[in-house]
Amino acid sequence: MCEHEQKHCPRCNAPFECKVGSILLCQCTAVTLSQDERDFIAAQYADCLCAACLKDMKSSYHQQQMHLKLHNISPLLFPKK
Repeated sequence: MCEHEQKHCPRCNAPFECKVGSILLCQCTAVTLSQDERDFIAAQYADCLCAACLKDMKSSYHQQQMHLKLHNISPLLFPKK
């Protein structure tokens, strides 16, 4: 049986148990991510995040996408960040 790895989230430094050997039991499966959301997170972090940070990053991705849409509609009111 695979051993689970104790990690610290690179975003918030919270400890969590990574269960990559039993991925269906891992805390990260509580957050469903699209491929675009995964790519957004992977561009900023090379390692696993805790479930709370995954949720926050998912929200950040959608906020960024909304801001880009608003910028395309009205660049003067919504300048690129």
